[in-house]
Amino acid sequence: MALIWYRWLSRSFQSQSVSRALSTLKGDSSQQIIKSPPLLSLDLPDIWTSNSMHYDPLDIDKYSNESRARVIDGKLMAEKVTTGIAGEVIRMQEAIGMVPGLAVILVGQRKDSETYVRNKRKACEESGINFWLTKLPGTCTEHEIHEALSSYNENPSVHGILVQLPLPRHLDEEKILNALSLEKDVDGFHPLNMGNLAMTGREPLFIPCTPKGCVELLLRSDVEIMGKKAVVIGRSNIVGLPVSLLLQRHHATVSTVHALSKNPDQVTRQADIVITAAGVPNLVRGTWLKLGAVVIDVGTYPVKDPDSRCGYRLIGDVCYEEAVKVASAITPVPGGVGPMTIAMLLANTLESAKRAYSFS
Repeated sequence: MALIWYRWLSRSFQSQSVSRALSTLKGDSSQQIIKSPPLLSLDLPDIWTSNSMHYDPLDIDKYSNESRARVIDGKLMAEKVTTGIAGEVIRMQEAIGMVPGLAVILVGQRKDSETYVRNKRKACEESGINFWLTKLPGTCTEHEIHEALSSYNENPSVHGILVQLPLPRHLDEEKILNALSLEKDVDGFHPLNMGNLAMTGREPLFIPCTPKGCVELLLRSDVEIMGKKAVVIGRSNIVGLPVSLLLQRHHATVSTVHALSKNPDQVTRQADIVITAAGVPNLVRGTWLKLGAVVIDVGTYPVKDPDSRCGYRLIGDVCYEEAVKVASAITPVPGGVGPMTIAMLLANTLESAKRAYSFS
């Protein structure tokens, strides 16, 4: 009897559930479909204003280190990495008669982009990696870029392709990067590479070069990452987002600060590791830092300097003169992240070639 009663009750509930679902589909006003709110756009520009820049008026010397911070020499570390890559290229050439190849597409005449590409060409030549360059005017169409990409995608001698960013505003960066062969995306910006970096149990084919370089600098400086509090300043697809994901891969507790963050100085002051890529000169003052923090400064900004041979000098996001009194270790600008970024690009290109030729 109990079994019969249970079956009747079960069928009754199922029937009621079906009726409710049908009434919802028919537009019954008493049964409304609940939708999730739309995602907010991430396309708000990170424009740092005086409201988002909080500078503690405390005297920095009152709580500064007894000695200045150790300088993390990115140039020296990058040279060691590049020397190892050059040795692997020689070994590959001797074993199978092939060498890695890198192709770059440069659009427009931005001075900084031209400098970056020139440095990449030089690094390739020094390591024995073949280098191709396609230069297009700033007024070019997406079709012209796609043609260049297609040519490099199909060329078996090219193992790495990068489109030098940023692109002119009339071009759709997303469409262009999506057209790049995943197996040759040595910049690591393809959505599948970024997605795999973010997901547990997945591995990207390539990690973006600047974030990879930042973490490499920490590891080579014997900085412990696991379990440490890290703050990333900036959330761009090129640096901020992937470096946050990469730090999480190394089991840091990661916070992101951007132009809309409340009290960014207070958030940053909690960090054992600070990686800043906001592109705002001297944004991070000494009072933003916890005593003994490790600082990786990705920012580069030219300022006029009549004493310099080229008429300007580069400074970063961090007020270096103040930060060295508080931090335990810090990267200089220039000579910090930049050289290691190029070294990681060469490493990714070598890895791509090894994968293509099944060479180990």
